[in-house]
Amino acid sequence: MSFEWPWQYNFPPFFTLQPNVDTRQKQLAAWCSLALSYCRHHKLYTLDIMEAQESPVFNHKNIDRKLSMEAILIVFEELRKKGNLEWLDKNKTRCLVMWRRPEEWGKLIYQWVSQNGMVNTVFTLYELINGDDTEREEFHGLEDWMLIRSLQALQMDGKAEVISMDDGKGVKFF
Repeated sequence: MSFEWPWQYNFPPFFTLQPNVDTRQKQLAAWCSLALSYCRHHKLYTLDIMEAQESPVFNHKNIDRKLSMEAILIVFEELRKKGNLEWLDKNKTRCLVMWRRPEEWGKLIYQWVSQNGMVNTVFTLYELINGDDTEREEFHGLEDWMLIRSLQALQMDGKAEVISMDDGKGVKFF
């Protein structure tokens, strides 16, 4: 399935941050939505700021428009404020993108565990995100760092416990 671009994407002024405060807020909301949708569609969890500027999200070659590096940083800061982005370094060159927050992933995982009668079952982290049983689930292939955070959120709610096993980590659901 191909990615559906929002109508604004083909509108050249969308690639220039607008000076009017109200217009800019709407524009930033649209950019945030676009960036998260794109990352979700392509299952991207980490972004490099230099690569982002050349990616189709911020560089629309058909209309010869590119969002400036300064504007991309403003969009990323907006995503950070909303809890959807976390910088990996002080220089803000790489970041984690959370198009779904750890608590939301945890809820999805726990729903699957409950619906399949697997409460009080122990899983290795590998089989949870790469196993045949989860192949059709949205969390299949989830990156390790996000899985750990999701399970920690469930642990805080008393629904799971992350455990050490001989061959790595596992989780037991309650």
